[in-house]
Amino acid sequence: METVATSVAVIGMRHLDDAEFDRWVRLLEERTGVIVPPERKPFLETGLRRRMRETGHTRFDAYYDELFDGARGAMEWACLVDHLTVHETHFFRHLPSIELIRDEWLPGWLDSAAPDVSLHALSVGCSTGEEAYSLALMLDVELARVAPSRRFGVTATDVSQAALVLARAAEYPMRRLAEIPVAYRGGVELLPDGESFRIMDRLRKRIGFACVNLLHASRAPLRKLDIIFCQNVLIYFARERRGEMLDALVGLLQPNGLLVLGPGEAPGWSHPQMRRVGGRQTLAYLRNTERDPA
Repeated sequence: METVATSVAVIGMRHLDDAEFDRWVRLLEERTGVIVPPERKPFLETGLRRRMRETGHTRFDAYYDELFDGARGAMEWACLVDHLTVHETHFFRHLPSIELIRDEWLPGWLDSAAPDVSLHALSVGCSTGEEAYSLALMLDVELARVAPSRRFGVTATDVSQAALVLARAAEYPMRRLAEIPVAYRGGVELLPDGESFRIMDRLRKRIGFACVNLLHASRAPLRKLDIIFCQNVLIYFARERRGEMLDALVGLLQPNGLLVLGPGEAPGWSHPQMRRVGGRQTLAYLRNTERDPA
């Protein structure tokens, strides 16, 4: 999730003063965990103005109050979150992390997991679905090659309902096809318009999308996971909160489960149940084989 990076002036609407900015920052942190530092005030103001213009509001305080108006406020909050985020992502965005899963982690998992056990992965902050589908495209090919009877599933979460609608549709402009390595394009189909492609149904059925905030991920009804892919999400949270959220994610992992983060997202983090794996291009941790005490 990335904050909006453009600024627009709206005639007839005064600027967001420092006191109001602080109040909006507190609300965002309380509800989403996202931190907006003072230097990003123009970005927050732009997102607020855009949504206020659509709803006919001209005062920041009146719009703020509306967000606390029961069900109506909850629906408006969901719309606002979409205006404060840009869902820019790519297929196979960080190839070294995918290669780590494929070349280093997956062979060991196949050797240790019982033959009838399915692989379960979680894509955190999946945006419009590219990350989740990248995992599915890779796992589909690699498991078919070395363990064709093995099944897998991916749960993908994001805070934006609008982004998840696009993710479920799984249709993307043709120019995005170049992001997918040729070896993994067997899971996509070209659409009749000649300008777009879609992830095939057999892979779409393996992915479940859910609106979940990373702050509350540990409370979600998720089964124990083998892979948690969480990249380009933690950077929007306060450093002291990142550790708390990562500790919660550890609790969702199976023994020998893999946690994959974006390089540089969690410097200094450690956990007694996790050990660092992979090379310098990746940031990943493997959960110890010992199960937690009952």
